[in-house]
Amino acid sequence: MPYLRRVSRRVHWIVLGIALAVGVGIGAAISVVRSSGAPASPVVSGTPTVANPLLDPGTPLKGVAPGFTLTDQFGQRVSLRSLRGKVVVVSFNDPECTTICPLTTTALLHAKELLGPAASGIELLGVGANPEATEVKWVRAYSQAHGMMHKWRFLTGSLPELKRVWHAYGIEAAVVKVLIDHTPATYVIDSRGRFSRLYLTQMAYSSVDQLGFEMAQSLAALLPGHPHLHGTQSLAPISLLGPRKPVTLPQAGDGTVRLGPGSGPHLVLFFDTWETEVADLSAQLEALNRYQAAARSKGLPPLVAIDEGGVEPSPQALPGFLHTLPHPLSYPVAVDESGRVADGYREQDSPWLELVSGSGRFLFYEDLAVKGWPSLPQLLTKVHAALARAKG
Repeated sequence: MPYLRRVSRRVHWIVLGIALAVGVGIGAAISVVRSSGAPASPVVSGTPTVANPLLDPGTPLKGVAPGFTLTDQFGQRVSLRSLRGKVVVVSFNDPECTTICPLTTTALLHAKELLGPAASGIELLGVGANPEATEVKWVRAYSQAHGMMHKWRFLTGSLPELKRVWHAYGIEAAVVKVLIDHTPATYVIDSRGRFSRLYLTQMAYSSVDQLGFEMAQSLAALLPGHPHLHGTQSLAPISLLGPRKPVTLPQAGDGTVRLGPGSGPHLVLFFDTWETEVADLSAQLEALNRYQAAARSKGLPPLVAIDEGGVEPSPQALPGFLHTLPHPLSYPVAVDESGRVADGYREQDSPWLELVSGSGRFLFYEDLAVKGWPSLPQLLTKVHAALARAKG
């Protein structure tokens, strides 16, 4: 079925007072003030300097975190106050999100992994931020799709309940057509219930592990004994692998896939297996077998699919998914574990389709999560038109 129905209800996120330049990074002053009659909101105690434009190092906060009681993915009521004594991470996420929320939740899990046994002192909370997906079934579906059912508590409630929490934490959530303006906030709260830090996730697959490391460092500083992290991580800017750079990726099953100069033009599809939460991914991938057959017969650019392995729930997610397909795919499926290819190819959503010339030029791109999957005739028309424009 068309994917457009669900993504037309995208959530527009704004952390009040945040100046966020697209593609520039955070590095902006934040001022979240207290409204009359409202709980105390966080007050920023400093403005960070950002050396890595794809990574938010976090902003120190002061103040008491406003309390709330909501319902988790198991239908159990959970209050923030009941978690006193633990360091709590509160992240605002759209349970139907296919853009930035999966990056955030992957970073949260990575942060806990880095803490090892000390992570038992951490509680991860998600708070739903989609005014049209407030039922428990939505937070449960997201948790299942991302392998997080027993790794966090994804909270929701009635719309009035959620609106009170959004207001208290300086979050706006509203429906804005099909456009995505996503600045999701993640708050770190100490064991006494006081704000410690605010993180804003960048739309960058390559910096997910870096964000997890940043979060893990701030969490460790709040835990008894300040435990050492189980691993190290450079926080320097990461070199991206765009279409003008040669790259060899591992192929699902066996072999490798080459992209970049010398490999010819390609139609490139970026996807993730967790899209099955909101779309019939199996049917859409199988339908692309017809494009591959047409490309061979008509001399069109071949299709290569790339799975964003770094934000999959496990290394087994892709092989397991491919094994469930009724028919094998006739095009290669590569794995981009680092996210450097996705960012180099400017992927902004999942699934994401683009045509790249042999010289590394972007000929067209299509946000399939927003516009829906094209039929074979539509796709062939787009490819022919893009190739004609490139020649002209």
